[in-house]
Amino acid sequence: MRERRSAPAKADGAPRSGSVQSVERALSLLEALGEDEEGTRLTDLALRTGLSPSTVHRLLTTLEQRRFVQFDPSDGMWHMGRQAFAVGAAFVRQRNFVAPALPFLRRLRDQTRETANLGVADDGEMVCLTQVESREIMRAITRVGGRAPMASSGMGKAILSTYSEADVAAVVARHGLPRLTPRSLTVAAGLAAELALIRRRGYAVDDEEFVTGLRCVAAVVHDAQGEALCAISVSGLATRLTAERAAALGPLLRDTARELTRALGGRQPDQDAV
Repeated sequence: MRERRSAPAKADGAPRSGSVQSVERALSLLEALGEDEEGTRLTDLALRTGLSPSTVHRLLTTLEQRRFVQFDPSDGMWHMGRQAFAVGAAFVRQRNFVAPALPFLRRLRDQTRETANLGVADDGEMVCLTQVESREIMRAITRVGGRAPMASSGMGKAILSTYSEADVAAVVARHGLPRLTPRSLTVAAGLAAELALIRRRGYAVDDEEFVTGLRCVAAVVHDAQGEALCAISVSGLATRLTAERAAALGPLLRDTARELTRALGGRQPDQDAV
């Protein structure tokens, strides 16, 4: 999953009802910085957030003092700081299934030679919590912490397939079905048919629907109530992870997800049994 989203606009305007303007502005800068691993210039941050350069500089200086951002004088770029990582890592730590899942992800990486990922659904989007990178020189780029629409990602569609029709409709009503690539699902009926297929075979495929040139195979991990806890996937370049290879890897992802479900004390819902 790879994405670039503009940070919230109207930062120089009136604050939203019930919000604190300075906090909104500082968070918009952190969100913008989080999108670029290579760092961002102050002027670019000002353009992307709608803030004046002087306001951006003042906020960055404050954040730097608290180690949430850091400045590299050699190239004039601002980066996320270690305190931002420490705070963000707390989100992962409270998901007590991440550490136990890592051996399964490493095994998937070794079996498929592709990048293995673990993600959770959050407000109609998938968030990548952790990954084990492929050892291939050319590999899929999946940013930990990156977000993708559920209907456009393998892990997202896998989890959507466990939802009721009403819950799927609610996600679509709120987030729509944007055309991110020529292969994106943009019609509700098409998504419904895809989810029915996923339920029958036990795995999902992102067929270049989020990023052109990248393909992903995913399956759901269930909790003790038989509900979707998270999803695991392998992702790779479409030239290597062909449609035929994705279909061949599907059962591997399905079986690994079920094995992880059992390891975490979860259970397969009856309707997903094959």
